[in-house]
Order: sequence, then C-alpha cells, then structure tokens
Amino acid sequence: MNRVKDLFKIQYPIIQGGMIWASGWKLASAVSNSGGLGLIGAGSMYPNVLREHIQKCRKATDKPFGVNVPMLYPNLQEIIEIIIEEGVKIVFTSAGNPKTYTSFLKSKGITVVHVVSSLKFALKAQDAGVDAVVAEGFEAGGHNGRDETTTLALIPMVKEKINIPLIAAGGIATGASMYAVMALGADGVQIGSRFVASEEASSHEDFKQMIVDAKEGDTQLTLKELAPVRLLKNKFYQDVMELYAKGPSIEELKGLLGRARAKRGMFEGDLIEGELEIGQVSGLIHEIKPVANIIKDIIADFDRVKQDMSEIVL
Repeated sequence: MNRVKDLFKIQYPIIQGGMIWASGWKLASAVSNSGGLGLIGAGSMYPNVLREHIQKCRKATDKPFGVNVPMLYPNLQEIIEIIIEEGVKIVFTSAGNPKTYTSFLKSKGITVVHVVSSLKFALKAQDAGVDAVVAEGFEAGGHNGRDETTTLALIPMVKEKINIPLIAAGGIATGASMYAVMALGADGVQIGSRFVASEEASSHEDFKQMIVDAKEGDTQLTLKELAPVRLLKNKFYQDVMELYAKGPSIEELKGLLGRARAKRGMFEGDLIEGELEIGQVSGLIHEIKPVANIIKDIIADFDRVKQDMSEIVL
C-alpha cells in the first residue's frame, strides 16, 4: 500500500513539479503516461493559455494529471474558475495561505495538495484540510523557504507531526534519493529539476543544456528580501551579488530583477541576463532524456538500492 499512489490513482508515487516555463501539457501528459502524476504549471500562464494546456493535456493522456497554482498572482480567481470549468481533479497550491481555496476546491470534488517549506506551514496546511502536503527542502530550485531547512532534516520533522500523506521535494532526481526520503517517512516524491532537463519540458534547449553542464556549487539561494529563489550562477546572478555588496534597498533589488526575467532566461534562452531557476541536484543531471526514460531510470535505481539495502548487516 502507498498513500500517494492511492490518493492520485497512479502507478508510481512520483509527482512532477509544476515549474514555471517548463511544465506545459507536453511534460505533464508525458509524466502521467509514464506512471507518475504530471502537473501543468499555471504560474507562467495567462488564464486562456492555461485553459488551452489543460485541454491539450486531456487529449494527450487518459491518466490523472493536475495543475500547480502559485497563490500570489492577481488573476488567481480566474485561474481557479478555469480549473473548475475544465474539470481538473487535482490541484497543488503554493506560495500562499492554503485556507484561501482548499475548502472551496474540495467542495468541487478536487483533491488539494499544498507545498510547504517548514513544519509550521505543514501543520497549517493540514489544519486547512488539504489532502496531502509537499515538504520541500531548500536544495530545490525556484522559489524556496527562508529558513534553509534541508530535505534530510525537514521530512522526518514533518512526518512526526502530520497524519496526511507526505510528499518529499528538493534534491531528488534519482531512485536512490527517492528511496532515502521514503525511508525518512515520505509517501512519495515531487521531482522538478530532473524533469526540466527532459525532451518534453517547454524550457529552452539552451537552458536545459546549461543544467546538464552544471556542477556542484553552480546554484545559490538568493533574493530572500523579495522571495527566496535558487539560481544558476550567470551574469544576472553576479549582478545581484554586486548589488548586495552595496547594501541595497528592496526597491533597488526589485529594480534589478525587473519584469519577465525568468521567462527571458528559462523560456527564451537568455543565459546571460535571464533568471535561471534550478535545484542543487542539477550537478547530478548529465543528459537530456525523454520523460519515459527518466522515470524508468528512477524506478530501476530505486529497486537496485532497495535490494542493496536489504543486504546490509549492521
């Protein structure tokens, strides 16, 4: 028995992160067709674009899929309405108060999962009535927790205090890391960075190649005054560091960041001035592969480690 598999009616307890500029219908449907749960990333989509991706995903897979909804966008109400109109049955929320929409979405027959970066917020999500939580360590790419709690520490702390299904995220790209977090109490995993470097991801090919080329230490968590984000170190990152050396105000940081810089980097392929969000685990990603191969490799690695661990004698 596995609570994540049972909750979503999927073959493997593997959820694809709803990353901005990477998680369109092609990626989501490929993950679902390969036995995991694909998520469309609404965070980088206008409402009409989201509707189109939901419709295309439904045509591309007869398996369960969902939508990831960051709750910090001004058109949030319209996004929620489209999700309901299109009959989406699974919603992952993040970057906001889970009480805002959880009960409403559940009243529409939707399974709701909330992404958290701390035990405190995991408990709040459980109190709000979510069906599961994703606990994400600071190794993860994109926007992240301010406390910098690692996945290794976060998962057992959350497991100790909640009773709903727990999904681990942050630093997971292999079957070995999946086995490790499940040994710590997770019921499943959410994987982001490994799927960004897939053939089906909508992220720019140059960005995917930069992920493959990344080594240990090539990412850094920064911009905590705005919203903590883990970035690949490029010219834009160096500009941020130079500004920090001058003791900038929040307005100066906002001015440097500007608008649409993430789209410019991850979707349009500007590797110099763009914002390039990816996790520490990029140092373990060495090849751009089809989603089906990625999931096959993860499961094979998981089974190998499981066998190896059964033979260890203390």
